[in-house]
Amino acid sequence: MSTRVDIPKGKKLNKYGELENLELTAEDWITRWENKHIGFHKDEIHRLLQKYLPNILNGRKQISIFLPLCGKSLDIKWLHDQGHNVVGVEISKTAIEDFFTEQNVSYTQELVPEIPGAEVFKSSDHRISLYNCNIFNFSSLIAGKFDGIWDCKSLVAINPPDRQRYAKHMTTLMAEGCCYLLDSYTFNQDKIVGPPFSVPQHAIEDLFGQSCNIRLMESSDALTEQQISWGLDSFIEEIYLIK
Repeated sequence: MSTRVDIPKGKKLNKYGELENLELTAEDWITRWENKHIGFHKDEIHRLLQKYLPNILNGRKQISIFLPLCGKSLDIKWLHDQGHNVVGVEISKTAIEDFFTEQNVSYTQELVPEIPGAEVFKSSDHRISLYNCNIFNFSSLIAGKFDGIWDCKSLVAINPPDRQRYAKHMTTLMAEGCCYLLDSYTFNQDKIVGPPFSVPQHAIEDLFGQSCNIRLMESSDALTEQQISWGLDSFIEEIYLIK
């Protein structure tokens, strides 16, 4: 039995049958994972992570790397296989369970006393820890601070009113000498509703510039048929190194 959706004037439904132009809640993301509405997930290791991992490492080996809003990213297993300790945070339990199942990684599951209702899924070698909780409830008191951060599809998924809070929160997770690699997008936000949201260079500088040094590593044309189907004619992907 279908559920009728009342469509306000000036609004329309997206490809999932949901109202466009609404800020997504944690529950919305959980539902998207449960319904497999995860067009943002890619079954490949991010090429720009592979290219710029040396900038995260900065000459170091076997470091701790944090992935916010990690989903079931293949980057998790790849970083683990490079010898690093990987910690991720993901609101969807389904995404975390899918990761361990699809990557054939055995794991244990336990409660996180510091965060009511949260769980952590740990690989048997204890080098992958994925926390099932809200990103804003996770802190350095839970798993320490990190030598590196790989922010892919995380900042661009955060509701714009929460961006400043998110950026400040991320800096509290940076250990001394941390190298934060950020993947962001720039496009005409007037043509589509997010997520993803356009977060251009001036916004990155406003978010992180007061407390960190920011370097634009690469800006490239990332327009594909997917973005064209959204009505875009330009979609720029930008990689920043934040220290």
